Amino acid sequence: MREFSEQEIVRRQKVEEIRNFCNPYPERYEVNASLKEASQLEDGTKDVSVAGRIVFMRKMGKLSFLKIRDIESDLQISIKIDLVGEEKYEFFKSNIDVGDFIGAKGEMFTTHTGEKTLRADSFEFLGKALKPLPEKFHGLQDPELCYRNRYVDMIMNEETRNRFLIRFKFIRELRNYLDNLGYYEIETPILNNKPSGAVARPFISHHNALDLDVYLRIAPETYMKRAVIAGIPKVYEIARCFRNEGMDAAHLQDFTMIECYQAYYNYKDNMKLIQNMLQTIIKNIFGTLVIKIGDKEIDISGEWKKVSFRELIIKYANIDINEYNTKEKLLEKIKQEKIELESETPIENLGYGNLVDYLYKKVARPHMIEPVYLTEHPSSLSPLARANDENKNISDRFQLVINGAEIVNGYSELVDPQEQERKLIEQANLKAQGDEEAMDMDYDYIGAMEYGMPPISGWGMGIDRIIQLLTNSENIKDVVMFPLMRPEKD
Repeated sequence: MREFSEQEIVRRQKVEEIRNFCNPYPERYEVNASLKEASQLEDGTKDVSVAGRIVFMRKMGKLSFLKIRDIESDLQISIKIDLVGEEKYEFFKSNIDVGDFIGAKGEMFTTHTGEKTLRADSFEFLGKALKPLPEKFHGLQDPELCYRNRYVDMIMNEETRNRFLIRFKFIRELRNYLDNLGYYEIETPILNNKPSGAVARPFISHHNALDLDVYLRIAPETYMKRAVIAGIPKVYEIARCFRNEGMDAAHLQDFTMIECYQAYYNYKDNMKLIQNMLQTIIKNIFGTLVIKIGDKEIDISGEWKKVSFRELIIKYANIDINEYNTKEKLLEKIKQEKIELESETPIENLGYGNLVDYLYKKVARPHMIEPVYLTEHPSSLSPLARANDENKNISDRFQLVINGAEIVNGYSELVDPQEQERKLIEQANLKAQGDEEAMDMDYDYIGAMEYGMPPISGWGMGIDRIIQLLTNSENIKDVVMFPLMRPEKD
């Protein structure tokens, strides 16, 4: 049996009282302006109709003020007994609480304190809140409560609302930028036969109708490339992806990313595209290219620097990966230097490429603050990337790193099906030897490649990750509206 607070009991009783006057949950209300639009109208504008959730009320004898809210804005409304009538006014005073929804119609004016206000000549009750909102001055501060009750967090906290507005605007600007360049947005499967497209642990599920184990998508990459094979030279997808790996302040197991591919491009072309794209989007949203992160200001204007894996690891660990060019040599040197790598898979089981990657993440990435392109990845770390024509040990790949966070990953794609088959066989062998982050063999993808592929370059960007960066958020859950949480016990 559920138990209710005293306030909840009173509100439930009011629902029955409201039924005697009107429907407590009506089907619609005619709105002709958002709260933000209404707040920008000139004084004297008549027949303005708005609606929203009440977040503040000051009830008085013959004149009351309330404030309603939506994601974009607040708006003050005045309700006067002379304009709405005595019966309606008494209904308002007796039955309407903070948290309820209301619609109002009237004329815009500005109070003597300078607040834009709607002077209501009519109002309609639009929905009863059975639970009271947290105290208005305290809001919702506990992070776990915010994640579990994001709807309340967004009602109460302006900072949260602003974070998600930035997220919404970023995705809209991203689509506009690519659409204007002639890219097509497509959709690829979330349930896959193979966990392909990235080096990561998959989630496994079961398809009852087909009696088949399937994998949740870890990346849309191989299907995006199939789309290029099909004849779409410019293609992207904003995709929900799933990786059954560790959780921390910068990683979630289910996340949103964009992947984008263009035929006849190489990775250097995409480095130019991404620099221009991000500078354009960020300038459109914030009006500046200087972003504030903690106590740092990072200028993302101008040309972004480029640095190789080898240069970084020499600089920060004094280890030359050209000299320590096998798994055995590098592992021995890492242990000799007493460098502790953070990996769920035992480091002895990692392949050479993953070992280099974990070393870089440990010693170098935290020092990369200004925007920088990391290049010349080991080929074994990039099984779907094109090897460099002059040095087959490195791939034509880049990562954009800002403030120690990997924002974009891209490369010139491997389009030779025979070479791709050889690399995936290597990955399958690594997996059989205990490297859980190695890729599976995917002959269906190889079969698609054998129909012929043009030169291609592609890139992927974590939407959550870049919004975390742009909003200066401590935890990636702060920018995910409804993050997965361990369920609370009843």
